[in-house]
Amino acid sequence: MKQILITSLIALSVVLASPVSARAECYADYKAKQDAPLRLHYGVAQISGSCSKASAQSELKPRLAGEGWILLNVLSVFGPDGLEERKDSAGVYFLRF
Repeated sequence: MKQILITSLIALSVVLASPVSARAECYADYKAKQDAPLRLHYGVAQISGSCSKASAQSELKPRLAGEGWILLNVLSVFGPDGLEERKDSAGVYFLRF
């Protein structure tokens, strides 16, 4: 009985210690703009934080601002299975930021 308890505790600690390595890839598609002259773009970016619109927004704002873009909105977050269908629409902004 004691051996089962020890084994169970070890297994539980391994499971609890590994969520970061088990995290799935996350991507967001977004719209951004520049002023004077007005330029708009649609893009896709990989997100390293939690896979949520809020996390994507907080990561993308500074990335885009560094090149003079203003994030308008995050449209959605998705896994790697959604990349191919967005690649053509994002064009040069596919995984750029």
